[in-house]
Amino acid sequence: MMGGSPVPPRSRRHTIAGNAAEPGRTVLSRAFAVLDSFLDAPVDKTHGEITRASGLAPATVHRLLAELTGWGALERTARGRYRVGLRLWQLGSQAPGGRGLRDLALPFLQDLLQVSNEVVHLVVRDQDRALYLEKLEAHPDVVVTSRVGLRLPMHASGPGKVLLAHAPRGVVEPVLAAGLERRASGTITDPARLREALAEIRRQGFALSRDEMTEGASSVAAPVRGPAGRVVAAISVVVPSRTPNLLPLVPAVRMAAMGVSRALQP
Repeated sequence: MMGGSPVPPRSRRHTIAGNAAEPGRTVLSRAFAVLDSFLDAPVDKTHGEITRASGLAPATVHRLLAELTGWGALERTARGRYRVGLRLWQLGSQAPGGRGLRDLALPFLQDLLQVSNEVVHLVVRDQDRALYLEKLEAHPDVVVTSRVGLRLPMHASGPGKVLLAHAPRGVVEPVLAAGLERRASGTITDPARLREALAEIRRQGFALSRDEMTEGASSVAAPVRGPAGRVVAAISVVVPSRTPNLLPLVPAVRMAAMGVSRALQP
């Protein structure tokens, strides 16, 4: 415009601040919302599932999926679904905490795998969920839905219950109040029953689980303690539910957990 100041281009700050459909949400916060939708099962998701989980507008999700896929954070499958990409896994593998614990635990997990010849897990608490850091399997007789990086409800598995039993009250109470989702026929959905089960786990030092997360799967889990005795993880072995007695597995699982606990001491 002649005689006046030039109209400034739309600033980067204004672009990042969001749009009218999603006021106050930055580009980064929207991208994080899309990535957060992959923290829980299933492994791959449709555009619609991501939209519902993220709370974003479909057009925004479409644009972010294209950008995240182009960078390698996500991959688009042949069925048109999306899953976490290799580049994001490479970046996540550089996180020191989980990697250090996994590296220390791996020899003990391998020993437990040789003893059981089934499925072995290393699990930590991530806020109000159980995060699977490692999964080893030989030729198991049971199929489980777990995978490395998956976050599952703590109340519905052996290692999850171990972590919940030793979690702060500020974690336990919201989990109980939010409702206990039934994942299989043996899932404990009554808060009073779960409180009793958690107290029993603290008393006996291990957890037993039958048909709680996956139908046909049972587990034995024990706590891993870090410095000052704080429970930092849980180790479990998963066997078919047709196994009549889980107690013979307890010593091997507890020995593996105690081995990792010793390795974590300063």
